[in-house]
Amino acid sequence: MNPIKIFTDSTSDLPRQWVEQYEIGIVPLYTVFGNESLRDGVDIIPEQLFKRVSREGRLPKTAAPSPADFIQYFSPYIDQGMDILYISLSSDLSSTYQNGRVAGGEFPEGRVHVVDSKNLSCGIGLLVMKAVKAVRNGLGIQEVVQVLEEIRPRIDTEFVIDTLEYLYKGGRCSGMQNLIGSLLKIRPVIKVIDGKMTPAYKVRGKREKAIDQMLSNALSQKDNMDLELVIVVHALAEEDALELQKRLQEQTGAEVALATAGCVICSHCGPQTIGIIYAKKS
Repeated sequence: MNPIKIFTDSTSDLPRQWVEQYEIGIVPLYTVFGNESLRDGVDIIPEQLFKRVSREGRLPKTAAPSPADFIQYFSPYIDQGMDILYISLSSDLSSTYQNGRVAGGEFPEGRVHVVDSKNLSCGIGLLVMKAVKAVRNGLGIQEVVQVLEEIRPRIDTEFVIDTLEYLYKGGRCSGMQNLIGSLLKIRPVIKVIDGKMTPAYKVRGKREKAIDQMLSNALSQKDNMDLELVIVVHALAEEDALELQKRLQEQTGAEVALATAGCVICSHCGPQTIGIIYAKKS
């Protein structure tokens, strides 16, 4: 049985210490300003992205890694005799998954396994950490894939978006919706359902009210929550994230980690976005 190298992409928003500790390979997506393609987390970080959007008044486009990018990242490990397990951004949101599969087809059969997370951000990251644990427990690559496919539909990912501005600039809501939302202080809450970003509900009023509602939703599943790992992810909202982490730990006893959203997630959701991700028990 060949050793396994776990890969994911930059949209997994994994904390840097986990990436280094568990030697997880990261394939970056791109944020594209005009003719300038910047690798997420390598050439540009969220603080720089937000400053540039504010200065230029427009959002970047985002782009998947090409099959050639994947081949470049995978090849050194294949040459070392390792098998690749790549856990991708949802195939419903990007061509990243498909491009990873195309790249995998360029290697000998069975050497590259590509799993569609059907998720984004730390919803992917949670699956990656489950894969890390399974590999460290000695499971073979097919067994790890089976574990991930069993857990995948039980991942719960919910975000509070602080402003409609980025959804408007990205063409995901109209100018009138943006204006009314801003005037009424409407904060949309997004859930990932069947691999897609789905508006779940809207909260009118203070930001804290929306965060409290998201926390209440998570706590309603406390008895059904896998307490091994819960993740709070944020985009330039560290103070709120720390408070959310504390409250979740106190009220569930879970291991609650903090993560920061990368540029691809930030370019769609905007600053001050905050989310809770966990798995439900089988």
